[in-house]
Amino acid sequence: MAKPTLFISDLHLCADRPAITELFLKFLQNDARRAQALYILGDLFEYWIGDEAATLDEHRPTIEALRALAESGVPTQIIPGNRDFLLGADFARASGCPVLPDPTCIDLYGTPVLLMHGDSLCTRDVEYMAFRKMVRERRWQREFLDKPYAEREAIARRYREISKETTSQKKPEIMDVTQGAVEEIMRTHRIRHLIHGHTHRPAEHVFNLDGASAYRTVLGDWYEQGSVLRVTPTSRTLESLPL
Repeated sequence: MAKPTLFISDLHLCADRPAITELFLKFLQNDARRAQALYILGDLFEYWIGDEAATLDEHRPTIEALRALAESGVPTQIIPGNRDFLLGADFARASGCPVLPDPTCIDLYGTPVLLMHGDSLCTRDVEYMAFRKMVRERRWQREFLDKPYAEREAIARRYREISKETTSQKKPEIMDVTQGAVEEIMRTHRIRHLIHGHTHRPAEHVFNLDGASAYRTVLGDWYEQGSVLRVTPTSRTLESLPL
């Protein structure tokens, strides 16, 4: 029997939610050890303000568990999300997890599949898209990373509060992906299978793309439970992991 390939996203690990961190560590030590590969599609952390964070007591168990999984022979790779887009080379070295570009195309048991975090597909959220463009600029990132760590943390916490406030005022459909953006990125990469996270709306969508079936799988978050997509050559299942 072929080993499954696992996909997860939106864990938002932080000190405020220790039960989720514990669940993730158990997942890495058990279920993930029996996988062919593990892909983390963004927002592993609630926020990531520079690779110095890899040395903090808060994140050390996660970093060490990821490295142990990779060293056990399970390739583990990550696409940064909108909360941890500053994951860099030092994180990759410490964790043993290569940081992939967003989007990335992989061969999944003979099928080309596009992997994304998914926030870039939420084109109706004009305010967020403008913010995303700003923080993805190299100049902004260089200037931000030059600030003292404590100042960066204060800025990140302030952004979190602003995000919570503005999100509560937006209609749900504004923060979801747009079908046009989905179809455009799939046409660009000439694929019919897309896996992403970000929206916290786990589901399997099937739609017509230029006269043939196309598939979009949305991963769940790890707020009240864990969530994993398990793919084998003959099956694709979205599973919840209870606390």
